[in-house]
Amino acid sequence: MYRDNTRIIHIGDRVIGGGNPILIQSMTNVPTEDTDAVTAQILGLEEAGCEIIRCTVPNIEAAKAIETIKKSIHIPLVADIHFDYRMAIEAIRYGADKIRINPGNIGGEDKLKAVVDAAKERNIPIRVGVNSGSLERHIVERDDGVTAKGIVESAIDKVHMIENAGYDNIVISIKSSDVMMCVRAHEALVDKLERLGTRYPLHVGITEAGTVRSGNIKSSIGLGLILGQGIGDTIRVSLTGDPKEEITSAKLILRTLGLRKGGIEVVSCPTCGRTRIDLIGLATKVEDMVQNIPLDIKVAVMGCAVNGPGEAKEADIGIAGGNGEGLIIKKGEIVKKVPEDRLLDELKQELEHWNG
Repeated sequence: MYRDNTRIIHIGDRVIGGGNPILIQSMTNVPTEDTDAVTAQILGLEEAGCEIIRCTVPNIEAAKAIETIKKSIHIPLVADIHFDYRMAIEAIRYGADKIRINPGNIGGEDKLKAVVDAAKERNIPIRVGVNSGSLERHIVERDDGVTAKGIVESAIDKVHMIENAGYDNIVISIKSSDVMMCVRAHEALVDKLERLGTRYPLHVGITEAGTVRSGNIKSSIGLGLILGQGIGDTIRVSLTGDPKEEITSAKLILRTLGLRKGGIEVVSCPTCGRTRIDLIGLATKVEDMVQNIPLDIKVAVMGCAVNGPGEAKEADIGIAGGNGEGLIIKKGEIVKKVPEDRLLDELKQELEHWNG
């Protein structure tokens, strides 16, 4: 797989590439210069499982804020730069662990060289970011619109610009809000990089994916297809909503693909006419309850005491209920009957004292 043989890149104290675990990234959505608000948000994201955080740096106040923010957080910080090369240099000066730029809009070859020199001095990786909305006009006009081919061509051109400036500590990111175009672009990019012999690590995601509901569907399909082919060293599930939702979704996508172990997987039946319990509410409470329980097991939440034990047999532990009675089930066998209103508490106790 491509991911197993990408270049190893250090981002702060984290390592990506070369088959290292895929890391989860998110982005703050409050002004970076508001250091208290940004720090609080990052610490919350850390607790949720975020492993790399990106902050926008549109002005010198935001660049200077990086130094203060980094004193209180525990994950690498990536500075997101648009247009002004000076902000990239200042972000590096104030301690950014990586910078994200589009070399094509940073202000020209000499200004790009100044950014590269600053990054090289501190051995800071540069993430080359290209998305479907930032393609050069001549590529869009030539191809009669945005295409996977055009996205890849633009990305490779930007990589060459940094290489020509004497640097190869690079991560590549190409994104589109069109899911299948994004998939095709990643396939083509990997093919191109392998032929060039430059196996840079890739940050993957579906840009402008949408709200929590629609964005999760688009990201699950797109990232599933990309990651499932062995492509991707870091990921972001881009959602219009609380950034913590991005972390929850990213972890679930990785676990579903078998790319991350740990954490309880909750499965539940879709309900039917036999259901005599608030299964929707119960399943939601179970999912919330297990978020911070450090077990690598499967928990089933079933709505029927008749079929529940058999349907839950593939889970390590399960619960089922109805008509005032609740069942605790292990590997398909009923091990305990409890009052329905005690079901959640009994499950929590079983998990907190889990011995398999």
